[in-house]
Parts: sequence; C-alpha cells; structure tokens
Amino acid sequence: MTQARFIPLPERGVLRLAGEDACTYLQGLVSNDVRKVAADKALYAALLTPQGKFLFDFFIVAFDGALLLDVERARKDDLVRRLTLYRLRAKVTIEDVSDRFAVVALPDRGPSTGATPGAARPFAEGVAYTDPRLADLGERAIVPASSASAAFAAAGLALAPVEDYDRLRLDLGVPDGSRDLEIEKSFLIENNIDDLNGIDFDKGCYVGQELTARTKFRAVVRKRLFRVDVDGPLPAPGTPVRSGETEIGTMRSGRDGVGLAFLRLDGVERAAGAALIAGEARLRPVKPDWARF
Repeated sequence: MTQARFIPLPERGVLRLAGEDACTYLQGLVSNDVRKVAADKALYAALLTPQGKFLFDFFIVAFDGALLLDVERARKDDLVRRLTLYRLRAKVTIEDVSDRFAVVALPDRGPSTGATPGAARPFAEGVAYTDPRLADLGERAIVPASSASAAFAAAGLALAPVEDYDRLRLDLGVPDGSRDLEIEKSFLIENNIDDLNGIDFDKGCYVGQELTARTKFRAVVRKRLFRVDVDGPLPAPGTPVRSGETEIGTMRSGRDGVGLAFLRLDGVERAAGAALIAGEARLRPVKPDWARF
C-alpha cells in the first residue's frame, strides 16, 4: 500500500481576519455565504470587481476565534490592500500571518474517508478540511509553520513534491486562481467556479453579484474552461487554440501532458471530436466529470 502524502504549498499565504464584524464585513464582499463558515465547515469564495470579473479566489476557515484565508502568496499584499479599501468603519482587523502558518495539501484524504467538500476538523494545532471545491482533491490544512513537517510525519504521512498536487488538480480539471483565470477579465461561471461550490446564488448582495447572477439565470455562457489532453510539446499559457484556421480559445496552465484551456463552446462542438491545435501540440478537450455545463 502506498503511503499517504503531505505536500507543502509554498505558493500559498494566510491572512487572518478578526473582530466582531469580520463575518458580516466579508459577507458583503465575496461570492459565497460566509455565515456558513464554522469550526466544522470551510468555504471557497472569490472577490470580484463591481462588473463581476475575477480578482482573487481563496479558502475561508474558522480558527481560534477568527477567519483564516488561504490565498495566493504572490498576490496577498494586493488582496490586503483591496480588503482594506472596503473596511471603512467595520470592526475588523486584517493581518498577514503567512510567516506563522503553512498551507499543506493532503491529496490522499479524499472521498474514501466519507468526507464532504468543506468538512473541517482540528489538526496539528491548526485546521484540516476537505477541499470545498471537490472532495477528489483531498484535504488542505493550515497549521503552525514551525511544527508542520513534524506533525505530518507523526501522522504517518510522507513528504511529496508540489508537482504531485498540481498534476492531480489538472487531471481533475480544476483551475488554480490567477494561473487560470485572467485578473479583471474572467467571469466565474465561464470558469466553472459555480460547479466548484464557489458561488452562493441565494446569499444576497456582494461585489459583482448582479452580473454573476444575470449570467447564471440568463444562460448566456458561450465559453468554458476545459481540461485538455496534450499530444506534443506543452503549450505555454496564453497560446492560441485553433480548430482548423479558426481561433477558439487560449491555453491556461498545464503539466505532463495535461492542461486547461479556455474554449468557445461552439468551437468545441464544431470540431466534433477532432484534435485542436495549440502551438506544435494537438489538444483533446475533456469536460470534467463534475462539471454541469
């Protein structure tokens, strides 16, 4: 039997939101219902422009009387700045605690454990939770950085490289923040964030809510993010994808013969199963099993 793995995610950072208004403050900003976050429940959510376009996505967990946000480390300072602009008189503090906490993936603790997406539990003086997007991604954990490796080793887990987690994500067709969604350009529904439990259509107003709801209920989605199997050299992100002579989309992230591509639905339909071309590679689009489009 293969030993279960733990995979540090050094590209992730952690923000801490505390204060009596922390929940209501965040509730009015992000795409999911923050009131549902609890000691046993984590969420996945996004912050949008007023026009409903992607800015940031992150995970939200309850820990030690505050909310912790698992965010892209390279963009955390910009996220803090954006959140601070909306704070006004709300009684909430926003603190970067990335030096105190580590974010770790536990990819082998998935559906076989009976957990549902977002199910959270205390772990190693921190919190572990089944990925709110998709249980097949396993668990994520936010734990004290100083003791993370020892805690996971004591739990019988083996250290594995971050490439293992990236390949799992791509195999499942799950986007990775700004690697796959264009900042201030992408819409959540076109990138399947609704099918990944990142939007609550019943929660009421938040920044960008009106256009997001209109896109959902008027069924005007013409493009989608697909998993693609790649035959040939992996195309760089942004490489045009063509069906014959017609450009129908662009390549996003990829690794080891699999990737994601943002494609026009009518172009995929017209291709009728024929390979698409990106650079010197041939692509075969695959709709993820979990996607409902």
